[in-house]
Amino acid sequence: MLLTLTTWREPASDLGFLLHKHPDRVQSFSLPFGEAVVFYPEATEERCSATLLLEIDPVGLVRRAPGDRARSLFDYVNDRPYAASSFVSVAIARVFASALRGVCDARPELALTAIPLSAELPAVPALGGESVVRRLFEPLGYTVEVSALELDSRFPEWGSDRHVSLRLSGVVRLSQLLTHLYVLLPVLDDDKHYWVSEDEIAKLLRHGEGWLSSHPERELITRRYLKHQRSLWRDALAQLEDLDIEESADADAPVAEDALEETVRLQDQRLGSVVSVLKAAGARRVLDLGCGSGQLIELLVRDGSFEEIVGADISMRSLGEAARRLRLDRLPEAKRERVRLLQSALTYRDTRLAGYDAAVLVEVVEHLDPARLVSLEQNVFGSAQPRTVVVTTPNADYNVRWETLPAGEFRHPDHRFEWTREQLGAWAAGVRDRFGYAVRFLPVGPVDPDVGSPTQMAVFSR
Repeated sequence: MLLTLTTWREPASDLGFLLHKHPDRVQSFSLPFGEAVVFYPEATEERCSATLLLEIDPVGLVRRAPGDRARSLFDYVNDRPYAASSFVSVAIARVFASALRGVCDARPELALTAIPLSAELPAVPALGGESVVRRLFEPLGYTVEVSALELDSRFPEWGSDRHVSLRLSGVVRLSQLLTHLYVLLPVLDDDKHYWVSEDEIAKLLRHGEGWLSSHPERELITRRYLKHQRSLWRDALAQLEDLDIEESADADAPVAEDALEETVRLQDQRLGSVVSVLKAAGARRVLDLGCGSGQLIELLVRDGSFEEIVGADISMRSLGEAARRLRLDRLPEAKRERVRLLQSALTYRDTRLAGYDAAVLVEVVEHLDPARLVSLEQNVFGSAQPRTVVVTTPNADYNVRWETLPAGEFRHPDHRFEWTREQLGAWAAGVRDRFGYAVRFLPVGPVDPDVGSPTQMAVFSR
């Protein structure tokens, strides 16, 4: 059984730091059911792949199993040595323990960074076939390539088995990718090789933190992960429901920036201005980059002139909030087909974002460290290249008009900077010159003759 992890983020050989496995060495690990071997088929600055080879001893498993029941041929001859199942989850937890936890002593900042990654598994038992694979992984933001495996290519009339080949790719932290595989491979198989007890609930909640409570298939995941033991999965779902309610309450609580701007309902004016600009530009297919809880998407869905709306955000929690706000599970099919939510880090190239009429970044850029703006520019203006890009950001000149905002402080504690009108103009001019866009500026909110409007908008067009 093979699991191959690949990155092409340069220097790609940093994958060795993340996995705590040196690319120049072949390493072996003894497991209760066999042996795991880690090696690197390729390790260059441009591309690096690490492979986990799992050699399971089915005969030894049978002989070591407790009890004296009669053994069948299936106990000795089955798909376990060749297909990705709960054995792989255990191997990930044992062999890549630090990477699974998101720990990298040599490069701690690297473990917290979303990077382009792929995971390839040549044989995965998937009860429900391609459909269930996509239902499990696509809501997490992955590009999913899946194909059914024939029982025997020499006899095509035999058809396909429940096994599929699977490749996942996306811009994600390595710990997230390993966590998703750890939880979802046994779910796809709908089986585990070990006894499931109450301890398994805590394990599921721990590894599902930040994504499982908002996953549209959380009930299927919970039932299968806990081997359909009713008392266990009902308890787990109840805890997930409580977590969901807590997160929703936190999300609805007003933050300082919202409270500060409440008197002029500035957010409504921002979103209305953005929609007007998009309609004037004739945009039909729109990207909402850093979509958060989906407020702009909600407006765009109501307008039938927007044929395709894609919300992208690095936060699975935010995407879950957006899905709930939009009521995606209850929308009429015609509206639901117009909307997609993707997990994507805006500072890394994502080919899924290419080919759209317009992209919008509403109050997004100021949440990035200034040094990372170059990466965002390259991803949005250089790679995705929409015809229109709309950027809104606070106008720092206007901050003196907020009586409740102490001098020198930002409107939101997560802001890394707030630009004056002159600073936004200088940044926009650089983007214009580097990527071949024209740019114009529009005020959002009441205009003060001395300090301008509270929000400033830059509209780039090609």
